Order: sequence, then C-alpha cells, then structure tokens
Amino acid sequence: MKKLLAVLLALLVVFSFASCSKDEGTAAETTTSTTSSTSSTTTAAKEPVEIYFLNFKPEIADVYTNEVKPAFEAENPGYSLKIITAASNQYQQTLKSEIAKSNPPVIFQVNGPTGVQENIDNVAPMQDMDFYNLLADKSMAQMLGSDVVAVPYAVEGFGIIYNNAIMEKYFALSDKAVSISSAEEITDFATLKAVVEDMTAHKDELGIQGVFASTSFAPGSEWRWTTHLVNPVLQAEFGDRGSVVASSEFSFAYNENFKQLLDLYLDNSVTPRGLVGSKADADSMAEFALGMCAMVQNGNWAAAQILGQQGVVVEEDDIKFLPLYMGLDDESAKGLNVGTENYLAINKNASEEAKEGADVFLTWLFSSETGKKLVSDKLMFITPFSSFSADEVPNDPLAREVNKWMNSGKPSVDWVFQGIPSEQWKADFGQAMLSYINGGSWDDVVKTAQDAWAREAEIIGR
Repeated sequence: MKKLLAVLLALLVVFSFASCSKDEGTAAETTTSTTSSTSSTTTAAKEPVEIYFLNFKPEIADVYTNEVKPAFEAENPGYSLKIITAASNQYQQTLKSEIAKSNPPVIFQVNGPTGVQENIDNVAPMQDMDFYNLLADKSMAQMLGSDVVAVPYAVEGFGIIYNNAIMEKYFALSDKAVSISSAEEITDFATLKAVVEDMTAHKDELGIQGVFASTSFAPGSEWRWTTHLVNPVLQAEFGDRGSVVASSEFSFAYNENFKQLLDLYLDNSVTPRGLVGSKADADSMAEFALGMCAMVQNGNWAAAQILGQQGVVVEEDDIKFLPLYMGLDDESAKGLNVGTENYLAINKNASEEAKEGADVFLTWLFSSETGKKLVSDKLMFITPFSSFSADEVPNDPLAREVNKWMNSGKPSVDWVFQGIPSEQWKADFGQAMLSYINGGSWDDVVKTAQDAWAREAEIIGR
C-alpha cells in the first residue's frame, strides 16, 4: 500500500507540472495574440483629418506655417493643417483654381459682399458653428439669404504711416516753411502738402532719399491705390457701403482729390515716376524700415513687415498714423479708414469631416490660450471676437495707433471699397493709373474708372 500511494503521489505531481506548463503556454499564446492584435490596430489607426486653409495674406504666411500649424497640430492630434498662400493680388484667381480640384480648400477668404457673390456656389452656412458664435457683433457677418456665410476675423485701419523721429527732426529745423511743430497738427491736405514739399527741400539735412516710399506699381502691388487710396473718394461719392454695392455707376466725382494725393506721393518719393512700375509693396516697406523715407501709405498689418525687416532702423515708438488727407469736405473731422475685408468662409463642397475640422481649427485659433496669443503677438490681428479681453490686443505700434484713432472722438472712414464690382475693375483702374504716371492723360484714368465700373456692374447684374 505504501508503494502504491507513493506511485500515485508521484503521478499526481507530474500531472500538476504538466498542467501548469500547458496553462503557461496558453497564457503566452494569448499574450502574443493580443500584442499582435494591438499592433495591427495601431498600424490601421485613422489618419488625421486634413484641414486645407487657403491664406490671403503673404506677409504673414511664415507665421501660419511655422508657428500656427505646429501649435494647432500639437494640441489637436486628430487633425493636420495644410496652409497654402496665394501670391499678392492673385487670391481670387488662385481660389478659383484650387477650389475646382478634387482636394479643395475648406477654409478660404472672401472680401465682403462682392466676394460672397463671386463664391456663391461654394460658401457654406456657418450659423451653427462654434467659430461664428465667438463673434461679438453678429451683424458684422456676411449673409446669403438667412444663412451666415462669412465671418470677419480682423478689424484693420490704414492711412499714412510716418516715422516720428524724422518728423521731429524736420520740425526742429530753424528754417522750416510751416508754423506747426508736430505731425499731429497735420489735419488737412493743404498742411500735409506744405510739410511734405518742404521736407523734400530739406531731405539731405533729414538724411532721407524722399519723403514717401516708392509708389509701387509692379504687377500685384497696385492694391494700395486701387482699393485703399480710392476708398475715401468712394465714401464721399456713395456714402455707406450698401450704396456702393448697389451702384451700377461710378462718376468718380472726387477724382481731383484722389489725383492730388497720388501726385504728392509720386513727386516726393524715393523713386522717380518713371520707375515705379518695377517697385513692389515689399520694396516700399523696406525703404520705410531702413529710414530711407519718412512716410508710406499702408495699414496696421504692415507693422510686422517694418519691424521684421533685416537692418530695420525705425524705432517701434516712432511708428505713427495720419489719415488719408486729400482735400475732401470735413476731412479734418475724420480719422483713419477703419473696417474689414477679411472674412473667412467654409467650402460647402468639402467633406463633412473637413468642415468640422475647419470649425475646430478656427475656434481653437480665436479662443484657446495658445491660439489667442498667436493671433495677438504674431498674426497681429485686432479681432471682433468676444473671446478676447480688452488687453488682448496686438502688441505692435500700428495696432495701438488704430485703437488710439478709434477712440479719438473722430469718426472713422468706413471701408466701402468692398462694393467695387470686381477685381477686373481694380486691374483696369491700376493699369490706367500707371499709364498716367508714365505720361498719359488723367482724363483717360477717369474714363477707365467709369467705363470699367459700368461694364463690371452689368456683368454681376447690378
């Protein structure tokens, strides 16, 4: 019996070891199987949703590409941001080309009511998007019927930017021809003209090559004149923006006012009249940044160009604004040209995933702590969104100048150039101006402005 029990006990021990070995083998197989399954799932993980944004502003393309894109993707790993920037003055042409492709942009820009009409088949309703709900004044959005189809993302101002250090040097001259003692006392065209022409006479003493930067007319650089410089005369003729949008005729009633400021630029410039056709707006901003001139017409977005220019000599605190004085009625009582043509729209023909991603990106950019800091410090937008507090404004001199002018008690000149019937009108108008600069007739400029407006207004059905 003892021997039998010993044998049985030995068999039991052997069986137990075998069973344990088998269980361990099964567990190992299960683990291997699970690991294999996990690896397979990881390999098949969903690719990030691409958000294609067609950017309008070349001057901030690097900020979008090098700073906004990596910051957004780091905080939103389910998305990838594709940013393409159209060449200066080529946006609408680029948009038409890109939006017809199989992978079109989902976020694009329209410039007011004219831009909405030009893209009527592409704009999606936005009233249910979180991005739209950030807008403080909902009346600023562009409508198509009962749908919100474009949301403004920046309020901007433009005028004559001046270097106050050079101006103070001029006003300190003992033989200056004017009685005023600061640039802030320039409040009309007559005073501006007197100061500018006297500065030209003293340009060697002031260490400048011209009072104004180059009046750039290289292809793609006419926009400062065909949109911004013409804005005050459009406002004087039509009044509000709605009247411009509805008008089928432009008489150019204040063309002499426009001409006298344009001539002031041309006759007191770094670059002679006959050479401006080769000058780009980037050349103009470099001339100002490098101290070659005292003034340049542009908007607050130019602060980044000025301060980012290699070899910049102008001090930040010396960068100031004057309105576009051209002899119009009551101009002394008015401030800068302030408004927006910067509206973002969503492509209704993009995939639902892309549209949702677009809302995620724009909401992040204009409401997250990271996004808002990029908007204020890098993109330098003055935004219309409730997500920004009063002290979250761009920390640049021209944004501060816009805020100062908006709170000066003088009404701003509204941006009514958005009612210009088409980009073709601007192109024809710009070409006519260049012909005049090169020796042509001013009457031909006026006739071109009138005829091209009537033609383009008829095309769009006004």
